[in-house]
Amino acid sequence: QVQLVESGGGTVVSGESLRLSCVVSGDYFRIYAMGWFRQAPGRQRELVAGIGTSGSTKYVDSVKGRFTISRDDNKNTVYLQMTNLKPEDTAVYYCNAGLYETYDPDSYISWGQGTQVTVSP
Repeated sequence: QVQLVESGGGTVVSGESLRLSCVVSGDYFRIYAMGWFRQAPGRQRELVAGIGTSGSTKYVDSVKGRFTISRDDNKNTVYLQMTNLKPEDTAVYYCNAGLYETYDPDSYISWGQGTQVTVSP
């Protein structure tokens, strides 16, 4: 079971940027499809962006053109560059690792602590 440590969250004003990082333990990072997810109060956890082992990416419509997911297999790290942040992006952000590029939040066994992103108007 991998350990996931997210960081980089914070409180920003609408229009500003943040870069999230997620470090994954173990020796098999490069075989995982990595996803960034978020959960706002009272809402279900949802996929924000995913990146496969070949670098193929997937984004939820609401972040297309604003967020960019990337990975560094040498550092066991996946990133989420978030620009032009909006108040509706406020949530706890989590990463997770899977063998397939399905990115279904219900398919993961465990989660890290996440990192809080708060965007004020």
